[in-house]
Amino acid sequence: MTFSICVHEEYEDDDGTEQHRFGVAVTTRLAGVGTLCPFASENGAVATQSLVNVELGEKGIEYIDDGLAVEDALQSLLNADDGAENRQLHGVDREGSFVFSGEECKPWFGHHDGGSASSASGASSDVSDGGAYTVAGNLLTGEAVIDAVADSYDNSDREEPLAKRLIDALEAGHAEGGDKREDLPVQSAALLVETTEERAIDPAYENLRVDATETPLEDLKATYETAVRGHEDAMERYEEAYEDDDL
Repeated sequence: MTFSICVHEEYEDDDGTEQHRFGVAVTTRLAGVGTLCPFASENGAVATQSLVNVELGEKGIEYIDDGLAVEDALQSLLNADDGAENRQLHGVDREGSFVFSGEECKPWFGHHDGGSASSASGASSDVSDGGAYTVAGNLLTGEAVIDAVADSYDNSDREEPLAKRLIDALEAGHAEGGDKREDLPVQSAALLVETTEERAIDPAYENLRVDATETPLEDLKATYETAVRGHEDAMERYEEAYEDDDL
C-alpha cells in the first residue's frame, strides 16, 4: 500500500461538551484500498499497509475499544505476526499514538509521528495538546511525500470538517510525487471518520471510498462534495424525523 494518515482531535460540540473524533485516510496504486487499510471507531484510528495484514487493523481497533492503549494494542499484534518486518502499522487513540515500519518494507518507506515529531520505527507518544496524528507510506517517490501530508494536516483549519482536511492531506502527498509505481494506472482512495458525538444521523461524507479509478483523489474530493450536498439536503428535509426516531 502507499500512504495514509491517522488523526485524533478533541473538540467541543454545539452544547459545549468535549468530544473526540478519529479519522483515517489512504490512497494507493491498487484497487479497493478501503477494504484493507483504514479502521476507526469512537476510540481510535488504525491503518495497516505495505504487505497488508487486515487482522492488524481489525484487532487493533477491537483492542483499543476494549481499553488497551494504542501502543500496547498494536505492538502486541506485531509481536505475534511472523511477517511484521513487511508491515507498516500506525494509529492513534485518546491518549497517544504509535507508528511502525518494518525493515523489509519497499523503499522509499517511512513514517512520521505528529505527537512526538519522531520518525523512529516503533515510536510512540503521549499527547496533551488535544490531539495527535501519524503518517506512513511505502513505495513512495521520497520522504517529501510524508512531509507534505504532515504539513498539510498541521496547517489545516480545525473549523473545516476533518474528512475534507484528510483529503487535502492526501492531495498534498500526491502532489509531491506520491506512489512511485507509475506503471500501475488503477488506483483507489478512502477515508473514515468516527466521533463520540451523538448526532441525529452520521453524515455519509465521513465514510467514503473510491475503489477503482485513475484519478483517485480528484474522484474522492468530488464524491465528498456530492455527499456533503446530499447530507445537507436530507437534513433540511428530514432532520426532525431523524431526531424523533427512537430507533
